[in-house]
Amino acid sequence: MHSTVFTNHFFFKILLFLYGLTPWMPFKYTIDPNAPMYYNGVYHLFYQYNPKGSVWGNIVWAHSVSKDLINWIHLEPAIYPSKTFDKYGAWSGSATILPNRKPVILYTGVVDSHDTQVQNYAIPANLSDPYLRKWIKPNNNPLIVPDNSINKTKFRDPTTAWMGEDGLWRIVIGSLRKHRGLALLYRSRDFMKWVKAQHPLHSSPHTGNWECPDFFPVSLKNTNGLDASYRGKNVKYVLKNSLDVTRFEYYTIGMYDTKKDRYIPNNNSIDGWKGLRLDYGNFYASKSFYDPSKNRRIVWGWTNESDVLPDDEIKKGWAGIQAIPRKIWLDPSGKQLVQWPIEELEILRKQKVQLNNKKLSKGEKFEVRGISSSQADIEVSFAFSNLNKAEQFDPKWADLYAQDVCAIKDSTIQGGLGPFGLATLASKNLEEYTPVFFRVFKAQKYYKILMCSDARRSTMRHNEAMYKPSFAGYVDVDLVDKKLSLRCLIDNSVVESFGAGGKTCITSRVYPTLAIHDNAHLFVFNNGTETITIETLNAWSMDTPKMQ
Repeated sequence: MHSTVFTNHFFFKILLFLYGLTPWMPFKYTIDPNAPMYYNGVYHLFYQYNPKGSVWGNIVWAHSVSKDLINWIHLEPAIYPSKTFDKYGAWSGSATILPNRKPVILYTGVVDSHDTQVQNYAIPANLSDPYLRKWIKPNNNPLIVPDNSINKTKFRDPTTAWMGEDGLWRIVIGSLRKHRGLALLYRSRDFMKWVKAQHPLHSSPHTGNWECPDFFPVSLKNTNGLDASYRGKNVKYVLKNSLDVTRFEYYTIGMYDTKKDRYIPNNNSIDGWKGLRLDYGNFYASKSFYDPSKNRRIVWGWTNESDVLPDDEIKKGWAGIQAIPRKIWLDPSGKQLVQWPIEELEILRKQKVQLNNKKLSKGEKFEVRGISSSQADIEVSFAFSNLNKAEQFDPKWADLYAQDVCAIKDSTIQGGLGPFGLATLASKNLEEYTPVFFRVFKAQKYYKILMCSDARRSTMRHNEAMYKPSFAGYVDVDLVDKKLSLRCLIDNSVVESFGAGGKTCITSRVYPTLAIHDNAHLFVFNNGTETITIETLNAWSMDTPKMQ
């Protein structure tokens, strides 16, 4: 959970609805996903939420449950400020299933008007209730109070706990000391008395405050998920942080020294702004959990708004969404994570159109017809005969972020191998559209693949405060087979894109004026001199899930 002070375009407010432009709850403002878990056949998602308005304030822990991660039942708030240890805020946290099969939530409480933060716990009032509707905050809270070495206003968002070989529980709490991001480590034998370790699990200078940390093992052998307390072989560890300064999600992959309780990133894993991101777009404050029912790890992220003036949210009466839940695992290279929409999403697929082996020459586009282009799921595989026409990568771009390069080389600028991809949420004559595309560059002895989701032409509205970036990331593939794949989930004001099977993910919030509902179109385009072949394209209209 982050504080109420935001800067620039990052002052976003959000209401949770999973799919569709119409909110599935008659409420207002939601932010971080909290404590997702699977318990006795039911998925639980909690989230920071204001039931009284579409702007910041009155934050409680809203609670929704599901049997399939698609159709949801909204329940009464599980946690709300009511005690001295959370009087000024019940902020983000995580769930842990204890060995006795009892779930416990750890969360950050704000105890005064100066944002002093402590860590509290809550437990279900009735374990026989299949939905765990009521939660109790015992009177021995808070469990953890910041000592004098800790910035008490930057001390929040405890992780899921894991147990070490010594039988001690461990958690990480995000913090900050003199511009150094910290993953503070605490240990406990009984889950009640917690002691701060002498050293953080990990820290890094010049990264700013670390929010919503996540720490979990990943398998080197397969795509299966692992419980946080897994102690087997053939694993790496992931440390994810939400950086308050940039409002993006960063992660490293490395080794966890269980004897010293220290996390060491791989040599090719970079902490901070130049590091790997879970998503290169509107995606923040994510939280993952282990799903034992399907032996997988699932990550959820907050997808924030782009029309950033408070008046915009007030007029709408709501703000924002949660991203589609994603399965997450380690790429076989060991260098990065891979993410893919959960398989259950396919139950929403309706009408289908299919296309094979269609060539697109320079400047050609093709409209995908027969589906609802405002709410769709598209999977497409592109192929090309050679790499000879790839443009040279300008050495001056080496220090730029990928989205800056995308802004320079956008979808309208003719290239060699690319730009090619999808024009989503497009008006009939392309007055507005959100292109999601690839462009291949030659950089010395290797190739750089740029993937963009460019919102700058996404709407006809001229609101200077609206955030319309050229989101982008590089895709780490070797192009031996001369193919690139793309999947886009389109949902009225959201485009979630997965490049190369989920190696690079970009979520964009867009607000078309013309390309809405039945007036939305979908095009495949090629603006490069190299002919592109659409090897396969499968597209579906998407149904709306049941929300109660």
